[in-house]
Amino acid sequence: MPEEKYVAVITQPDAVMQTGEAAFFDVDNTLMKGASLFHVARKMHQRGAFTLTQAAGFAWKQFKFVTRGENMDDVHAVRDSALTLAAGITVDDIKALGEEVYDEMIASRIWPGAKALAQQHLRVGRRVWLVTATPIEVAAVISTRLGLTGALGTVGEIADGMYTGRLVGDILHGSAKAVAVQELADAEGLDLKRCWAYSDSYNDIPLLTLVGHPVAINPDSRLRSHARDHNWPVYDFRSGRRAATLGLKAATAGGVIYGLWKGFARIRGPRI
Repeated sequence: MPEEKYVAVITQPDAVMQTGEAAFFDVDNTLMKGASLFHVARKMHQRGAFTLTQAAGFAWKQFKFVTRGENMDDVHAVRDSALTLAAGITVDDIKALGEEVYDEMIASRIWPGAKALAQQHLRVGRRVWLVTATPIEVAAVISTRLGLTGALGTVGEIADGMYTGRLVGDILHGSAKAVAVQELADAEGLDLKRCWAYSDSYNDIPLLTLVGHPVAINPDSRLRSHARDHNWPVYDFRSGRRAATLGLKAATAGGVIYGLWKGFARIRGPRI
């Protein structure tokens, strides 16, 4: 098991455990609107960690992420800034920051449809893991608050109870997600051909092709094209409409219908 990227947040499923089966969810633009890392940066700005000019730069990157999809240059820029600013901050402070970020900025941005999918997997006895480039402290909070099984995320180096400003390994992104999930599957006895994976980004193709049931949620243009070519289910909760229906298993169909209804209702109500 990739212990340096693993947080066990074990919940009891509502049904008998499905041996060997699990679902893996990306976070940014898949489970929630926007990028969680940018909200961490915003919270750090509120605490006076950096200037208004820097905060404006983060806000612009967040806008581009929501409207255009993932740009790793932007993600790496925010990550590097956050790491530098986190140097010398205690682990307890970062954990508290993660709780605040969830309550104030992430909870209201969770896509109802994606949340319903995760809950439906839990109801039928599948484990549900987050797999994300976001800091593990934030990923663990999201996982816990949603009652999921656990999270794989990017880990900051710790020495004497404080962050050093360096990473343990690299950011959990792209092919690194597939490696981490394969290691987790080996440790947990999962049959990946009986597992699900959900993402919005073409960069997560390695993870999506690792499982037997890949699903695109709110996909960028390249992932949408790839999913269409490979007959993968595609769901778009950004406008409340179903982008395509390509045979998602019955175990998750109820959650999708609920999420689509909630998404449609959101069009007529206040926007996030």
